[in-house]
Amino acid sequence: MNAIQRHEIYVLDDGEKPIEVTEDTKIPNAATIKVLKQDHTLGNMLRHQLLTNPAVLFAGYKVPHPLEPQFQLKIQTDGSVTPSAALEKASADLIGALTTLETKFRREFSYREIDGGDGTGAGGLGGVGQGEVGMDGVGAAGAYGDETAWTGRDYLDL
Repeated sequence: MNAIQRHEIYVLDDGEKPIEVTEDTKIPNAATIKVLKQDHTLGNMLRHQLLTNPAVLFAGYKVPHPLEPQFQLKIQTDGSVTPSAALEKASADLIGALTTLETKFRREFSYREIDGGDGTGAGGLGGVGQGEVGMDGVGAAGAYGDETAWTGRDYLDL
C-alpha cells in the first residue's frame, strides 16, 4: 500500500529539526516559520494566541499540501519584539492555558468519581438526566417523546 505509516506523520526523524525560521527580507519585523510534523490543530491555536499579543500585527498560517504534515506560520510584529520572541511567548501562554484546561477537566472527573459515577453530585455534570432540562432544552424525554434528548449520562459516560 502507498499510505504513509501513521507514526511517520508525527515523529521526527533523527537529526530533523521541528522548526525552521526564515526572516522576511521584504517586510520589516516579519518571519516565516515552518513547523514540521504538525497540522491545523497546532497552527490555528498558535495563530489565535499570537493575535492576542498587541505587538503582533499579523499572524497567519497555511498548510502547503494536505498530505504533508507541516504548516507555515507567518508573523509580523510592530518592532518591539521579534517574531521569534512573539512565538515563544504565544507558545508559553498556550501551554499555560492548556494546563489550566487539563487541571479543570481532571478536577471535574474526580468529582464524578467521588459521587459514585452517576454525574449528579457536586461539581459534576449535576442533575442532568433527573427530570431537568438537558442540552436540547426539551427535557429527558426528547423532542419526539422518545429517548432522543441528550442527558449528562450519555455524553462522556465512562
